[in-house]
This record gives sequence, structure tokens and C-alpha cells, in this order.
Amino acid sequence: MAIVDRRGRGDMRPWAFVAPALLWTIAFFCVPFAVMAVVSLWERVGTELVASWSFANYAKFFARGHFLQAMLNSLEVTLIVTVLSILLAYPLAWILAEKVPPRWQRIGLVCAILPFWTSYVVRSYAWVLVLANNGVVNQALQGVGLVDEPLSLANSRTATIIGFVHFFVMLLTLTIYANLVQLPKNYRRAAADLGAGSVATFVHIILPLTLPGIMVGAFLTFVLCIGDYITPQILGGNSELVMPQLIMLQIGRRADFPTASALAILLMVVVTLVYVACARWLKLERA
Repeated sequence: MAIVDRRGRGDMRPWAFVAPALLWTIAFFCVPFAVMAVVSLWERVGTELVASWSFANYAKFFARGHFLQAMLNSLEVTLIVTVLSILLAYPLAWILAEKVPPRWQRIGLVCAILPFWTSYVVRSYAWVLVLANNGVVNQALQGVGLVDEPLSLANSRTATIIGFVHFFVMLLTLTIYANLVQLPKNYRRAAADLGAGSVATFVHIILPLTLPGIMVGAFLTFVLCIGDYITPQILGGNSELVMPQLIMLQIGRRADFPTASALAILLMVVVTLVYVACARWLKLERA
């Protein structure tokens, strides 16, 4: 809504600030999404796309077992990665916020964001070398006598999860740390004066107050993980397909853009449902 000045004319200056971001969103999100939604209602006949205007591509998803399995694989991997990342990130954020002296916390934060400086491709191939049969992990396990034969870690779901967790632990650490450093010290002092121990203080005060940061990091982890193609392709191989791999197969091998569009929209529907489920905590964080 335009702001009306004293002379009764609308002030368009707010729109001037918003316009670049608005135009960018329309051009590179809204328009491509609309085109994808339209194409998902078409049909590939031979080498041509026919505007059949039907939901056959969506029905195909529910009719083909390997399509459903790919969605299930994506959800399972994403949920495992999100839970593991939270369990590992919270203690790390707690140590960084509570135990590390303030003058050293900046160095700790720099170490936390180091994985963001490395591309997905480089990081994924590094984990291939680490998890290979003759990699660092298997050599260490064999060296201490825990295993006699190399473990099959590479090209598996385990490798994919390890690669994801390595990256997203640091993302969650940053969001949780941001909440922890904002908690007033008086809350803990008040809880101690009322007779609450350290465990009760954490469960009833610290954890609820840091829940918005956890949920923001968990939602970002979910979105980035479920839509990632590179890490499952490099670390997981073709042992089991996830949705991004399935979508790329429809495009790269079959040139079936309508089916790929329908699968992408279904994946966005899943992300939207997760956002709705997390909206309460996301709003708290924005507030």
C-alpha cells in the first residue's frame, strides 16, 4: 500500500526499494514455477510434448512403485540427517556459547563456517576418498583390529548421510548458537534461586527458548537436503534413488519434461507441508 504524504499524493519510495527484489522473485521463481506447473500437465509423445492438460503425470507417480520409493528414500535420508545434525549441533553450539571465552568465540565461529567455503562437489569427492575401501576410515579400523575386511561405506546411504551431516551440523550450530547467546543470564540465576538444578533449567527454560533456532536450522536442513542432487549422486551412487536423482533421470535419459515437472512440484508440496508444520516456530524466530 502506497504511503500518502501531506499533499495527498502517494509516496512510491517504498516500492522503489522493494521493486528489485520483487522483480527478481517474479522473474526467477514465479515465472519458472508457473511454466513448470503448466508443463507438468502436458504429455510426452514420442519426441514431442503434447498439451494434453491432464493429471496423468501425477497419477504416474502414485502408480509406479519406484517413484514412491524414491520419495520415501528422500524423506528417510532427510529425516535421519536432520535428527543427527540437531543432536550433534546442540552440544557444539552450547560449548561455543557457554564454555568458550568470548574473545575466542569468533575463531570458533570461523571454524564452524569453514565447510560453507567448500563446494558440494569438492566435499563430496573428499568423503569418497575417506570412505573408500582403502580410505582413511577403513585403514584406521583395520589398523586397530576392529575389522578384518574393509567396510562397504562408499556408494551407500551411509555415505550420503555422513556427507550431509558434515555440512548441516555447522548450519544448525550457527542457528542454535545465535539463540543461546541471546538468552539473558538472569533466567538461569532465577531458576537457581527457585531451586531448579542444571537439568531442570535446561529442560524447562533453555531448551524451550532455543527451540525456534533449532526449528529454523532443522527446516533449512530439510529443504537443502531433500532437494540436493550432487551429494547423493557422488556418495550414494545408484544404490538407491532419491527424488532429485529421479527427476534428473527423467530429463537426462528420457527427456520427459512433463514427468520431471510433476515430480518437482510434488517435492515442493512436501517442502510446503513441512514449512506449514514448522511455521509456528519460524514465526517465533522472526519475531
